[in-house]
Amino acid sequence: MEKQRCGWCLGNDLYMAYHDNEWGVPVRDDKTLFEFLTLETFQAGLSWLTILKKRDNFRKAFDGFNYMKISRYTEKKIEALLQNEGIIRNKLKVRATIGNAQAFMKVQQEFGSFSSYIWDFVDGQPIKNKIENHKEGPANTALSDAISKDLKKRGFKFVGSTVVYAHMQATGMVNDHEVNCFRYDEV
Repeated sequence: MEKQRCGWCLGNDLYMAYHDNEWGVPVRDDKTLFEFLTLETFQAGLSWLTILKKRDNFRKAFDGFNYMKISRYTEKKIEALLQNEGIIRNKLKVRATIGNAQAFMKVQQEFGSFSSYIWDFVDGQPIKNKIENHKEGPANTALSDAISKDLKKRGFKFVGSTVVYAHMQATGMVNDHEVNCFRYDEV
């Protein structure tokens, strides 16, 4: 018998694997949180599937999402990234990633970890929504508005409310699996 999944992932093996194994699973590891923040930054204006297809290329190009290394990227490295056909070659997003790495480390210094900072917005526990159909789910919320505003105040770029909400979904801060999805009660 076929498992019931969220409608957004149906029909694509890469999407289904991501849905089944990652989407909505609570992430508390700073490196993984930074990876998702970076990928969501590059996804702005594009489909998530486009990003997933290029994810391995992003990992290689951005030194495994090592934010300490990324924070020190030189103009030479930026130029190399802008020539890399395996990633999204957007100068503003590349530069934002470097600035976000720097801001990320400042948050770590202030809060002990980025995880402590970001999870504090939900009191350390995922918000479990009751979505019947993925098309009814929100693209942003008052909470993602507040997080976005705070991130921007801290120097982050490309972190609008919709990007932040997608990050919250991806990293399990919010469970937006459809209620009939097999993952709804698992994450």
